[in-house]
Parts: sequence; structure tokens; C-alpha cells
Amino acid sequence: MASITIRNLEEPLKVQLRIRAAHHGCSMEEEARHILRAALTERNAEPANLAKAIRARFAPLGGIELPEREQDLLRDPPRFDE
Repeated sequence: MASITIRNLEEPLKVQLRIRAAHHGCSMEEEARHILRAALTERNAEPANLAKAIRARFAPLGGIELPEREQDLLRDPPRFDE
């Protein structure tokens, strides 16, 4: 097993870890291992997809059909050689 040293741990964070460990009936070291294990084994959430989120938000309201709009023709690009 490997070991690590955590330097510059803020005192309030250390106190919280001590309290949490006491609440769970274990040492601070064991509690830190538990926290790391839980954080590193959880599945990563899928990246947010704005289109899916909007669709899911408004799906219960029903959909609407928008008429297709005829697209305008593109104009000729400007010429800079004149």
C-alpha cells in the first residue's frame, strides 16, 4: 500500500475531518481513505447537453411544429479587387 502526506491542510478542514471521523467511529486517516475512495470510484456524470436539457424541460408541455421558412439566397461575396 502507498502512503501520501497532505501538506497545508487548512485547520477548519482538519477539524471537520476529525469530527466526521469521530462521528463514524474511525480514525482521521481511515475517514480520509473513505472520502478518497468514494470520490474516485463514483461514475462521472455525462457532460451537460443544453439541447437535451431544454427538450426535457418542455416535453411535458407538448411540442409545437414551426413552419419551414424559405431561406433567402446568399448574396455574392464582396470583391476587393476593384
